[in-house]
Amino acid sequence: MSGSIRWGQQAVAFQSGETVAQALNRAGIRAFGTSRTGQNYAVFCGIGQCQGCLVSVKGAGPREACLLLCRDGLELDPVTGAGHD
Repeated sequence: MSGSIRWGQQAVAFQSGETVAQALNRAGIRAFGTSRTGQNYAVFCGIGQCQGCLVSVKGAGPREACLLLCRDGLELDPVTGAGHD
């Protein structure tokens, strides 16, 4: 199965079993938002420990993109000014 997620106003295709981080990276999207100090959020550890890949999920708040499985119609936005540095 495959489908698409929404990243802001952009549709991003995903493949079955793919995480949000994998789909965004494959689409060329490397920065997932910015921290309070302006540092870009992006995949670092890939196992949810560093929270470096936070994304905002519509209706659910911030989540780690490396742990979040894609599902058709999932709506996401960059996170700004959250988390730790």
